[in-house]
This record gives sequence, structure tokens and C-alpha cells, in this order.
Amino acid sequence: MIHLPFTAWKRAHRDRELTELLTRELGLNPIVANVISARDIQDINQAQRFLSPSLKDLHNPFLMKGMKKGVSRVITAIYGQEKILVYGDYDADGITSVAILYDFLKNISVDVSYFIPDRLTDGYGLHKNTIEKAKSQGTSVIVTVDCGSSDYDQILFARSLGIDVVVLDHHEISSPIPEAYAVINPRQPDCLFPFKQLAAVGIVFNFLIALRGSLRENGFYSQRQYPNLKSYLDIVALGTIADVCPLIDENRIFARFGLEIMSYEKRAALRALKEVAFLDNRSLDSTRASFAIIPRINAAGRIAQASEAVELLLTNDLEEARTIARRLDNYNKKRQAMERLIFTETAAQVESLLSRTNLSSFVFASPNWHPGVIGIVASRLVDRYSRPAILISLKDGLGRGSGRSLGYFNIYEGLKKLDSYLLSYGGHQFAAGISIRQGDIQAFSTALEKIVREDVPADYQAETCIDSPCQLNDINDELMKQLELLAPFGSYNPEPVLCAQDLTISSMSVVGKNHLRLKLTADGMSCNSIWFGKAELCNIPTTGRFDVAFTPQFNHYNGTTEVQLKLHDISIS
Repeated sequence: MIHLPFTAWKRAHRDRELTELLTRELGLNPIVANVISARDIQDINQAQRFLSPSLKDLHNPFLMKGMKKGVSRVITAIYGQEKILVYGDYDADGITSVAILYDFLKNISVDVSYFIPDRLTDGYGLHKNTIEKAKSQGTSVIVTVDCGSSDYDQILFARSLGIDVVVLDHHEISSPIPEAYAVINPRQPDCLFPFKQLAAVGIVFNFLIALRGSLRENGFYSQRQYPNLKSYLDIVALGTIADVCPLIDENRIFARFGLEIMSYEKRAALRALKEVAFLDNRSLDSTRASFAIIPRINAAGRIAQASEAVELLLTNDLEEARTIARRLDNYNKKRQAMERLIFTETAAQVESLLSRTNLSSFVFASPNWHPGVIGIVASRLVDRYSRPAILISLKDGLGRGSGRSLGYFNIYEGLKKLDSYLLSYGGHQFAAGISIRQGDIQAFSTALEKIVREDVPADYQAETCIDSPCQLNDINDELMKQLELLAPFGSYNPEPVLCAQDLTISSMSVVGKNHLRLKLTADGMSCNSIWFGKAELCNIPTTGRFDVAFTPQFNHYNGTTEVQLKLHDISIS
């Protein structure tokens, strides 16, 4: 039997006085003012910065602990014609980080190369064999991007070989902090940089601002063209959105300007990726970037070589970009097929377990799972069942796992309590990676369940947060234009969710593979709506009146545009 609503509806906290001020002083629709107030914005100045992000609002990069020292070491290497290795990670954040740092250094004729470890054979982070190879090739400086914060022993090894390591990372800092030449990570203790939730590519961009400024002060650009760092913001936006970083503060600025630059289609890589995703001639928002562009970039590092995605981002040749983009598209199709199989298998296990006991977390392992795909499946399990999930790929008695979580449980802090079961771990609040002996998995799973139960409220239910009430006749072109000012949407700035009450369902049908289309009516006005992935509800009674939680959006189809409601939940009035 289906019970509506599926979630607990929660009205967002709003400051009524601020809402009235925003409506009066900025001319905002009261519904939009409600949404902004629900975004934890405290005053009208904050609201103006939110609505009109500016690059002038970026913080001073030298507030980051270690920035001055790291920049100084790279400048010494530039003037001394030393060989620099950029060492990255194989996900989209790492790929984009490598691309912009390598490109900047290469364009000023630095002797620079890059390396990204293979997910299957190397795994995450610095590796001593790669450090030895770099030394044999004359490298004297390694700059790690999106890794390094937990590589204490490897960095000591590099030091013993006479290699200086500069760490540019955003992951939680291990204890003790690596003894690198410079560690640049805003999560460090005593770091004065005010925004702690940058993606690695955002930290690299701040590093480039500091490096370019310092080179300029030294007269480096007196006879060279001064580089325009704004041209990198499309890549910075992709890495930031890919890592599901909060789209507030600097991340919001990066994403807003980066998505705008993408619309110009100047970069061959993005033009080619849009073509294979059938998005040519369409603008990119954060949702299209997340579901069409970023998975193809990630696919290279998941089931092939991440360097292919780096080469795509670096090339200026459109035909070369198209060739690489087609390869990445094929990798992505293979990844999707693997993901479907693993998700079907694990979802069946979840349903079986939940029929017998009310578990608060899931840990599954198999030797048949590709380690490049399990993190995506873990995310899907979290989305469907609202519980932390860790999937582990087994080989030769060892497991490499990816975990995902949701707001009430910090998975990184949880793993800290369970480090006795693990060979290694790393990550942040919502996502983490582990390595573990196969024989320890069952005990680890039991211990994880215990600490999740301690953290999760006994009456926990997934929530739908309502930003503002409205009526169907409130939804017009002017409201839609103002709502677009709130974009880009993502973590910490989700799409606005509105609520309308006492609606009737005048028609219902299944569209596509698994979606429900409804026509909703109130006070003589009708509006089409779509409920993604809810085709199983096609037989619910349509008589009576309903409340709906939804996001209004434009639907472009067959050359026409209409407003439709993207449903989040339905409740019987």
C-alpha cells in the first residue's frame, strides 16, 4: 500500500522582516524573497551579493595557510628552470585541477608534466614508485592537486630524495599533517581563509591568482602577455559542481561565471562534449552539467585513463576534441551498464534486508564490482533509502570501497571511529573512500551500524524542505525570471521547493521509461507536472484534493516552451 506523502514536509525558517525588506528594497516577488530568506542570508547586502555574484568578492588567496610559501617555491622553480610534476586524482575535480595548473605553467614555458594514478592499479594518492620515477626524470618539485593531505609517509619519502612537495587539497587533514614544503588546504588548523568548502580546483584557482600576482610584482610579465584567469572558470565550475561542493560563497561565484562562459562555446572540449550529449545549441546549467557533461569526464578516470579527459580539456583542436569526446561517451555508456547491474543487485539485497530488520546503514562487497563505479551506486542507494551506504570491490583478499552519506551522518568522522578496521580511509562529510581486508568487512559493517544508530534520530524520516507557499496562478514569467537569479543550484543552494494546496488531479499518464505526468488544477487554472521515476504511482486514486511540493521549471519540447512543475512529493490535503 502506498502512503502519501513519502517524506516529512518541513517549512524552511524564514526571517519575515528580511523578506519584507527584500520585497520592498529590491523589488523581489514575495515568493523569491521567501526563498532567499530560507538560504540563511542575514541582510540585504548579503542578498545583493547572492543575486549578483562578482569576482571582486573572491577572498584574498594569501589568507590560506601555506599559500605564500607554496607560491614562493613554484616561482623559484620557474626562474631556476626546475622540472615540476603536477600530480592529481582521477575524478573530475582532480582532472580539472590538473588541467588548469598544467596549462597555466605550460603557457609560461615552465618545464612541467602531469601524472594521474590509475584507479585500478595504483589507487588514490601519492605513490612511492611514481615519486622515484619523477626523481629519475629530474623532477625537483611535485605539486599535488586533490590529494596529498593524507600522504604523510609518501611526502617524507619525496623529501628524502630531495623533492619538495606542495599540497593543494581540500580533503580532511590527516594527523599528523604531512611534512610537505607547503600544505595549502583551508581545512588546516589555524588557516585564516574564511571559506573552507572549496573543491580542489577552487584551491588551485586561488593558487593561480596568488602565483600570477606574485609573478607580476616580480616583473615576470613585463615582456609577456598577462594571462586572463577568467578563461579557466568554465573548467573550475565543472570541477566544483562535480565534487558536489556547496554552491555558496566562492563556489557560487565560480559556478555562476563558469556556466556563463560555457554558453559561449569557446572551449573545444565543451563544444565536443555537448555534441555527444545531444546538447548542442542548448545552454548549460548546473543540472545539465551534472548529468550530461561531468559523467563523461569522470568516465575516463573510472574505467579508462583520466589523462584522456585532461587532454580533452587542454586541446584547442575541435576535431581532436570530438574524437576524445566520442571515446569518453563510449566509456560512459559502459559505466552506465555496469552501474545498472550493480544497483539492481544491491537494491535487491537492501529490500531483502529491510523486510527482516530496520538497518540504519548498508555495507556490501563483491569481487565482481568495478571500483570505478561503486561510488555512483552508493550515491543512488543513499538517494533511494536515505541511509549511509558503502560498497566494496574485492580483489586478492583486499577491498577498496566508496561510501556516501547524507546530512545527519558525517561519514568521514564515522570512519575515524572505525579506523582500527581499516587499512586506510579519506574523504569528507558526504563521501569517503576506504581500503580494508576482506576478513574485516563483517565486523566493520556491524560497528558502522552501531555508530550510525547512535547518530541518527530514532524518528528520522527523509524530509522535503518547503521554501515558500504559493498558488498556481502565482507562477508566471516574471516569477520564473526572478527564480533564475537564484541559480546555479546545487548543494547548500538547492532548487527552490514551493508548495501549493488544495489541487485536483485532472489527468495522469506514464511518460518515458519511468516518469509520471500529471495535470494539476486549482481555481480554474491548470498546469502540467512531471514526477521523475514515479511511474509506479500511476494507479493512485485521483479523486479528492492534494497538496504538492514542487519546483517550477521551463520545459522545452518540440520548439515550444511551457512552465511545468517538477514534483518532489504529494500529500492528501
